[in-house]
Amino acid sequence: MKRKLRLLPGFSRTIQARLIIIYVLLILIAMQLIGVYFVSAMKNSLTSNFTQDLQERAQLLSVLAADKWSGSGENFSSSVNDLKLMVDNLYNMSGTQIQEIQVLDVSGRILISSLKSDSGTEARRNTQTVVSRALQGISDNEEYIIDDTGERKRVVAEPIISGNRTVGAVYIVASMAELYDTMKRINGIFLSGILIALGMTAVLGVILAHTITQPIKEMTRRAKQVAEGEFDHHMTVYSNDEIGQLSEAFNYMTSRLRDALAQNEEEKEKLASILKNMSDGVIATDEHGCIILVNRVAAAMLGDMESHLSGKELIGLLPLSEQDQAKLQNGMLRQTIVHLGSHEDGSNSVVRVTFSPVHRRKESSHAGVIAVLQDVTDQEKLEAARREFVANVSHELRTPLTTIKSYTEALEDGALDERALAERFIGVIRNETQRMIRLVSDLLHLSRLDSSEATLRKQRTDVLELLEDTADRFYVQMKQKHIECTIDLQPGVGSVWIDRDQIDQVLDNLVSNALKYTIEGGSITLGAHSAVDEDLLAIRIQDTGIGIPKQDLHRIFERFYRVDKARSRNMGGTGLGLSIAQEIVLAHNGTIELDSELDQGTTVTVWLPLHEEGSVEA
Repeated sequence: MKRKLRLLPGFSRTIQARLIIIYVLLILIAMQLIGVYFVSAMKNSLTSNFTQDLQERAQLLSVLAADKWSGSGENFSSSVNDLKLMVDNLYNMSGTQIQEIQVLDVSGRILISSLKSDSGTEARRNTQTVVSRALQGISDNEEYIIDDTGERKRVVAEPIISGNRTVGAVYIVASMAELYDTMKRINGIFLSGILIALGMTAVLGVILAHTITQPIKEMTRRAKQVAEGEFDHHMTVYSNDEIGQLSEAFNYMTSRLRDALAQNEEEKEKLASILKNMSDGVIATDEHGCIILVNRVAAAMLGDMESHLSGKELIGLLPLSEQDQAKLQNGMLRQTIVHLGSHEDGSNSVVRVTFSPVHRRKESSHAGVIAVLQDVTDQEKLEAARREFVANVSHELRTPLTTIKSYTEALEDGALDERALAERFIGVIRNETQRMIRLVSDLLHLSRLDSSEATLRKQRTDVLELLEDTADRFYVQMKQKHIECTIDLQPGVGSVWIDRDQIDQVLDNLVSNALKYTIEGGSITLGAHSAVDEDLLAIRIQDTGIGIPKQDLHRIFERFYRVDKARSRNMGGTGLGLSIAQEIVLAHNGTIELDSELDQGTTVTVWLPLHEEGSVEA
């Protein structure tokens, strides 16, 4: 019972209940209005007919009484008796409707009465208003009375006119009980009709409400399914009315929403894929500066995981200056350079951060910031290398040019007249000129290698012959420094596909360096062995020279880099030999390695493919 009571208020708030209640109330009000009008009209009609019937009987009786009223003496007594007979007949013919009929003389005294129980009635006078009006000659007198028992009655009185004078009156009293009983039955019938109509109306209201609310309920259920992401179900269209049109519109909306969400998901996946595979880091923040989105690259730059960065403040993660922090909070910072310690070797990476504020569509305030992080460490290194390269080239060219200028001016000032001195000066100028030529040639060679303009003309070359020719080219220099040269060739090593001229230059540069930094009485070993499982040939140049400090090993292949700059320059080196060797080896799809111990010697190993044929662009 309690459960039903709890459900009633909820049911009363439904559209179905409201429709039923409104429909029933409309029918009830309409039936009530019709009933009131019908019952009122019926009552007035019955009452009017009832009164008119009494008046007609009274008029008939008054006419008959007027005919009998002209006699006198015995004739009058006979007329009274005849009139008495007519009254009795009229009374008996009326049944129970007429309760009393009286015939009165001009003084209001009752001459004849239909009541037989009271013998003294005919001696009394009737002093009612209707009787007084009738005795005055006024017709159509009627009155509605209720007796002591509560019975409702209708009273009429008609004057008896004889010879243009009023000689008496007819007085009739009729009970209206049957009339009101009839009205009561009519009301009962009408009430039964109302109840039946209301019952049928309620049933029809339920059916009508069901036809209206059932599509709404189904639409509500479908809307919940759509809200949960289920777009495969469609509303059933039962008709072409407004509800049917609403169902079609709902199906169209669902289809459009499905397409829009699918497109949104596709765009979201594209955006996620773009963010994931971008080489730049991307960070998005809300209006409070807290991170809401970060891609993998940005997380790696910041040295943390993506999930750990969400919710943190961007200002706390980037090493910004106080001025930049203030500009960022005010939305004025557009770009800055920061240093992040994200490299494995502990060095800082240089990151360019570009900030783009995100504004709301309808408001002037910003909804957050998009920060794009670009690792410009390599660019900075290249820029630094470029500056160093320009400085080194300028320095390398300035020294011989200065020497040439000085000796040229000396010759102009008179040294040309002294033959021995002039020849020595000219020799210096020639050496410096050759040094510049070598420098420019090396630079042009590097430029061609960098731009892939040099073509490798590979041919099958015997490795032993390659090493022996290299040793022969430096035989005189080694003999002068009393350096022993040894060739160590692994058995089974035959030939290799290489550009002979290019590799000769590599070996010449390596052996030349070994000669320069190996003291007298040392040794240089030219060796080769093959790694069959990797299909590679290793050519090794090993010396017993002064070696290279460990802190300089990682820069030894940089252009113009010298461990001992003054000594290397005095020995005539340009600082480009190892760089050129490395570029040539890389053009052969090989690698070059250098291992050295200070005061213990240096070993350089060149790895080349054994069976790579053809000519390729360097």
